[in-house]
Amino acid sequence: MKDQQGSNRISSGVIAAVSAVVVAVGGGVAWFTSHSSNTPTPSNTSGQIAQPAQPSNRQPVANEKTPNVYWLTPKDKNVVLVPQPVKVASILPNQPLEAAFQSLLAGPTTEATGSTTIPKGTKLLGLKSENNEVHVNLSEDFTSGGGSTSMMGRVGQVVYTATTLNPKAKVYIDVNGKPLDVLGGEGLELQQPLTRESFDKNYQL
Repeated sequence: MKDQQGSNRISSGVIAAVSAVVVAVGGGVAWFTSHSSNTPTPSNTSGQIAQPAQPSNRQPVANEKTPNVYWLTPKDKNVVLVPQPVKVASILPNQPLEAAFQSLLAGPTTEATGSTTIPKGTKLLGLKSENNEVHVNLSEDFTSGGGSTSMMGRVGQVVYTATTLNPKAKVYIDVNGKPLDVLGGEGLELQQPLTRESFDKNYQL
């Protein structure tokens, strides 16, 4: 009988100890849970998962510029330079002027556009535009044929076309890579660099 009572006491003690452990563990879990729920978590207000930025495969958009080509048109007893716009979709800096000169050297498409005194067959050997300067390199055909009026007319066409995007630019004209100082058999002297202002002042069409 004593052994049975002792056994009951032990069992009761063990049960009490186990209960205390369970209560303590349960309290710890509840404390951790309550503190964890107070920790702010990042929220996505848009409701969408943010995606990493993808590299763009778009090609650079060409800038459309409209340089002018200058033709000669009679007015009263003189000849005047008349602009004709040429639309060019360009990416490289010199493309608009190069396109304008290719159109100029090809000649007017109709008589209504105007005329040119630039000899047929003249080629553009090079063109460079930077720092308010335009360097134009033409083939030797540019110097052939015509009198003084023809010579001044073609120089005016080159100067005005070269400065279509920058009217204040200085123009240097080369023939086969050499500076053009004297043009034609009548010896039209060119004081380079040429500008629109200096051309209008020194060369009367």
